[in-house]
Amino acid sequence: MKKYGKATLMGACALLGLGAVSCTPGERGALVGGAIGAGTGALIGDGTGALIGGAIGAVAGSEISKKRARRNYYYH
Repeated sequence: MKKYGKATLMGACALLGLGAVSCTPGERGALVGGAIGAGTGALIGDGTGALIGGAIGAVAGSEISKKRARRNYYYH
């Protein structure tokens, strides 16, 4: 990776971490799922693939996180 690529990746990870601090589980899941989906879509396809992957990842991440939070709530 080039020097700028590493800096961009580290900056994106830092922003993702800061953005997830005060989120609900559903929002946090949407944030992480969207980032993973957009990255995967960009690797597999082009700009449109990143957009579609981000949208699908955000919806799936949100639903998975909400379900996990509900399940863990009843065990405490």
